[in-house]
Amino acid sequence: MEKLPSRLFTSLLAGLMTINVSLAADASRPKLIVGIVVDQLRTDYVEYLQNLMGEAGFKKMMKDGLYVTNVDFKGDLNDPVSATALLYTGNYPRANGIGAAEVYSPAERRMIPALSDKKSLGISTSEALSPANILLSTLSDEVMIDGDGLTSIYSISTDPQQAIIMAGHAGSGAFWINDVDGKWSSTAYYRNYPDFINRRNRLHPLLSRVDTMQWRPSRKIEEYPGIPAQKRVYPFRYTFPRADKNLFARFKSSALANAEVTDVALEAISNLGLGKRGDAIDMLSIGYTAAPFGYVGDGDARVELEDTYLRLDAQLARLFSAIDREVGLGNTLIFLSSTGYYTDGAMADPKFRIPTGDVSLKRVQSLLNSYLSAKYGNADYILAIASGQVYLDTDKIEQRGNDPRRVLDDARDFLLKMSGISDVATLSDIIADKSEEGLRKYNSIDPKNCGNLFITFTPGWNVVDDLHYPTTTTPVRTAMVASPFMMMGPGVVPRKIDTPVDATSIAPTISSTLHIRSPNGAKSRPL
Repeated sequence: MEKLPSRLFTSLLAGLMTINVSLAADASRPKLIVGIVVDQLRTDYVEYLQNLMGEAGFKKMMKDGLYVTNVDFKGDLNDPVSATALLYTGNYPRANGIGAAEVYSPAERRMIPALSDKKSLGISTSEALSPANILLSTLSDEVMIDGDGLTSIYSISTDPQQAIIMAGHAGSGAFWINDVDGKWSSTAYYRNYPDFINRRNRLHPLLSRVDTMQWRPSRKIEEYPGIPAQKRVYPFRYTFPRADKNLFARFKSSALANAEVTDVALEAISNLGLGKRGDAIDMLSIGYTAAPFGYVGDGDARVELEDTYLRLDAQLARLFSAIDREVGLGNTLIFLSSTGYYTDGAMADPKFRIPTGDVSLKRVQSLLNSYLSAKYGNADYILAIASGQVYLDTDKIEQRGNDPRRVLDDARDFLLKMSGISDVATLSDIIADKSEEGLRKYNSIDPKNCGNLFITFTPGWNVVDDLHYPTTTTPVRTAMVASPFMMMGPGVVPRKIDTPVDATSIAPTISSTLHIRSPNGAKSRPL
């Protein structure tokens, strides 16, 4: 056989090398995506506490990646469920279908979870949930579609619905802590319930550990800035006794829950081989909390809140260290976002004489129903009151030959006269209102599943939900705070943006960085 000329041989070798390089993994695309959503995270607290934070958590993301200081959700979303749906779909509730954590079910005549689905049985829980009610594709869905179904996509959160939204329709699995026995639970909708979750529930259950836990300041009390003298005398200490009927709800709202979430996230990365499967881009989404602790005796949760941020910073450092060890930070795109709202649960001491009062939802329902019965005939016209929305039985109103629009107007006018209520609007009022405030309200609701009347309670007053057990009291306070977004990894140039950024641009920005399609209903362009 005749030998090839050396020049031709060299050309062929170079061609083969080129083909080999083209078949290798694209270095510009990560092997793993880690999405972090922190409920009620505030930019001012992140920056205020920087001097007490380490270098490997928040500060690393702020220094090495994109740091947006003011993400505007342009709506009055007030729970992690609706906010996470907006972040992962890139559109508002009226398009994505998730306007609140709970919606009224005409069939069951009660409020139910927004993702309730009787066809999807729970695993280690009685909760029947699925992503079927999310009307748009999510960021996670688009990652799976890009990988032609070969990608692994998991999510971990203390909240079941947030976990499911983050996993999306096409995800591999979603896990959360249930409120009954503290087990890590899931839904049969997803195809995977990994062995490591079973082992954790069996060998290391939260129920066997939670009553031995104590939440105390993680550093000397005098190191916390801006704390008044009286809060330094008796440092906080919280325990979680099994006798507490709200044991796991209480635990999940504490800073200790973030450590439990991180533990499971690290097990997922290690046991599921995330980021180690060639060209496939795997994804892990994690839900943390930075919400004010609602079980503070004197209503002043400043020390607890600062400690929550410092502990969360340490959990981020743990997470990033494990990612670097298992996959490599250079192979991982990490993004972190707040949920864009803040609920300050502190009630002012009566000695300060701030105008206040209690609005009993049971009383509101009783008085409104009595008024409508007197005017339109005796009946139960109120189906439910929840999240500031009043659900009226419009079918019953029509059956009695009454005009629903007239009844709604009369109900609105009646409610406006009640103490503690500053404004009431019908859906038609909100749609017709083109002001900035009107658009924020419209952006916050799903017209197909919302109530008929929308109540704005007077700031300073307390909304007492005595229609449900246990009774809860929520102080009304309008708190517009700056919410951050951070992203670091391949293709991300370090940069700080102080101008307001629309929250609907977050999903397209991440998609653009990954060179994949945006969710199918994404409303905004990428940054």
